[in-house]
Order: sequence, then structure tokens, then C-alpha cells
Amino acid sequence: MSKDERFDTGMAVRRSVLGDEHVDRAEARKTEFDADFQRFIVESAWGSVWSTPSLSKRERSMITVALLAAGGHHDEFAMHVRAMRRTGATVEDLKDVLMHVAIYAGVPAANTCIGIAKKVLAEGEGPQWREEVTS
Repeated sequence: MSKDERFDTGMAVRRSVLGDEHVDRAEARKTEFDADFQRFIVESAWGSVWSTPSLSKRERSMITVALLAAGGHHDEFAMHVRAMRRTGATVEDLKDVLMHVAIYAGVPAANTCIGIAKKVLAEGEGPQWREEVTS
């Protein structure tokens, strides 16, 4: 796959996961300073890692949320909790992920991210409960 094809694939996956509004806002804020970095993210994260067929978007979403929580990357964590609605992950999945974070990365990391997740959910964003997804 050429770099341009990887970029195009990455941008399509990025839009499907994060939503057009988010991507359009990010693209509008892009400057000459960060243009190369933004292209790198689209090609590498979205065009390579998120685009392989071995994991579903739901599984990738759950892994991503766990890693962001464990690493203390709170803004990115909130963004990916919002994105869970588009990946098929549920509130129950998010709860399970954060329990794993508590055990393997520490209770403080999970506790902070539970607060962030509660805020995202209270705003009506993020994943839905399993019964809402299946009905």
C-alpha cells in the first residue's frame, strides 16, 4: 500500500471511529507546524494499526481506552470513550476495561478515568448500555 493509499484508508477509518465532526475540527486546527505529525498519525495509527483485519473496531477501541487510561492520557481517553459509541463497544465493556486498568495499572489510574467516563456518559456521549445497542 502506498503512503497516499495508507493516508486515505487511515482517514476513512479515523472518520468512522471518531466521527466527521471531530476529524473536521482537528483538520481545521492543523497548521504548518503540526501537519507532518497529523499525517503521521493518520497513516500510522489509523491507516496501519486500526486498519488490519485481525481485530474488530470494538476490540481495538477497548484496547486503546485501556492503554490511554493506564498511561494517564486523559484527553485522549475521553475522546476514545466518546468514540466507543461508533465502534460497537458498550458501557459494560468500558466498565470491564477500567476494572482491568485498576488491577494491572493501578487503582488511581482507573479511579481518575472512571470520573472522566462518568462525565462523558452524563453528557450523553460515549458507549451505550448493551440493551440499548441490541434493541
